[in-house]
Amino acid sequence: MKEIKKEDIENLSYKDITFMILENSKKGINTLDLFTEIVTKLELPPATIENKIGDYYTSLATDKRFILVDGVWDLRKRHTSDKVIVDSLEEEEEEEEDLIDNDEEDMMLEDEYGDEYTDDVSVDDDDFDATDDDDDLSDLVVLDEDDLN
Repeated sequence: MKEIKKEDIENLSYKDITFMILENSKKGINTLDLFTEIVTKLELPPATIENKIGDYYTSLATDKRFILVDGVWDLRKRHTSDKVIVDSLEEEEEEEEDLIDNDEEDMMLEDEYGDEYTDDVSVDDDDFDATDDDDDLSDLVVLDEDDLN
């Protein structure tokens, strides 16, 4: 990277400069060392490191060319994986789907009062007591439109 002129480097983004640095490196480099090298090559004031390193880190984290492995940045193309990493949120969604797919007759559910019931329970009209709902409506007040004004 030393053969590139300063004027040419100034036209590149931090991510592109990082890509070139990592391409010429045989191993990964941590965030601070990478950004310090960029600031040095661009002859920027040292305060730039402190002021912009967070944005720099974010830009690397969102760029698919780079990967953070054991605290050092490297090019993703150098790392292959035969494992699939599943986000914990995706795992929870898959577990919920599995529950839905299970035989519904075997699945026991609880209502909000802790009583167990299953989908195959039938309700007789004789078992239904409409007076239970009346208690919920005892505090209900009906207002006319004139009362609202």
